[in-house]
Amino acid sequence: MSITAAMVKELREKTGAGMMDCKKALTETDGNMDKAVEVLREKGLAAVAKKAGRIAAEGLVEAYIHGGRIGVLVEVNSETDFVAKNQEFKDFVKDVALQVAAANPQYVSRDQVDQEMIEKEKEILKKQALNEGKPEKIVDKMVEGRIEKFYKEICLLEQPFVKNPDVTIGELLTEKISKIGENITIRRFTRYEVGEGIEKKEENFAEEVAKQIGNK
Repeated sequence: MSITAAMVKELREKTGAGMMDCKKALTETDGNMDKAVEVLREKGLAAVAKKAGRIAAEGLVEAYIHGGRIGVLVEVNSETDFVAKNQEFKDFVKDVALQVAAANPQYVSRDQVDQEMIEKEKEILKKQALNEGKPEKIVDKMVEGRIEKFYKEICLLEQPFVKNPDVTIGELLTEKISKIGENITIRRFTRYEVGEGIEKKEENFAEEVAKQIGNK
């Protein structure tokens, strides 16, 4: 059965679970709304969604330096200072910093992505698909698929976890919320890489040799 945006919206309103979790639950249950609700409850995602509305203003800022060439700062919030001192929470924050260093995301989640940029990306992808000779009637579906892949590359929550690619950072976050019992949010991050943004001078070896010969 084809899962529509309206069905995902309805399930999200019923459970408060995330959009992608609702879509997965509906896909698993072939669009059966009641069974999809049960799936989300069994996974604890409906309960997690209720926690998501609570304010998380405590937490930690973690720094991670890799080989002196990549540096990361991340802020992960919890509801209480007690949880911020919890070792499992601390380990999760470290894992988030490691992920940012390794996978270089640009945003925390897809709702932060500039929609104008997405529309431009869609135009580029559509032209690419047409240039590849793909039939126009399937191009739009191909573009949507490629945009989903694009989100997974640039959004932290949708990236496969570097320590366990079978789960995304978003799924790992949900697991921690369920286990710790408080709302946890990845608020922001900054990543630095040596030489990033600097146009490096490329030496032309042939020209350099010619200069040396001419100076003799």
